[in-house]
Amino acid sequence: MSRVIARLETVAPTWTTTALAAIAEQTGQDPFRILIGCLLSLRTRDETTAGASARLFALADTPAGILALPTATIERAIFPVGFYRTKARGLRSVCRHLLERFDGAVPSDLDALLTLPGVGRKTANLVVTMGFTLPGICVDTHVHRISNRLGFVRTRDPEETEWALRAKLPQRHWIGLNDLLVAFGQTICQPLSPHCSTCPVRRPCHRLGVGTSR
Repeated sequence: MSRVIARLETVAPTWTTTALAAIAEQTGQDPFRILIGCLLSLRTRDETTAGASARLFALADTPAGILALPTATIERAIFPVGFYRTKARGLRSVCRHLLERFDGAVPSDLDALLTLPGVGRKTANLVVTMGFTLPGICVDTHVHRISNRLGFVRTRDPEETEWALRAKLPQRHWIGLNDLLVAFGQTICQPLSPHCSTCPVRRPCHRLGVGTSR
């Protein structure tokens, strides 16, 4: 498992940077903007997330600032992310909770993050790892699919994958795993017809669930 990750890390610089990694880099790992970017990214393509985040943060980049914006203004800024109207209301709710319960600061504790409205394990783990550089494993559809495809785990859903990886994966790989596998999944190990012929880890891969490939 460690050898596969090491091999992917050697070629990762040639892949397109993920939207959330770009937000983390551009904002000095600001936990708040990483949290908001992750909430915007749900069911949304990376390029759409990047644009929506930039437009919103140009208007406001603090909980108080976003809460001061009318919902309609947030909607216009984040369109066309998936469920943009629901997300606009959700962002205001998250900001209200941060101000009322955490003095406007994003908590670094996973369990505390999970008490915020709309924040699940994927988002909480991503904030912990990208925003605070603390151990965590953020499992989205890419990480779940690829971990099973490679044969790392045999699991049925992302949460089960997270716990299986926590048990099997050396902790030194936890923080960077999501960004690595998301970029890998977007570039090579795609859900349908992955680029197996050019995959840097095609030999050890179990290719579970792969039908047609390129």
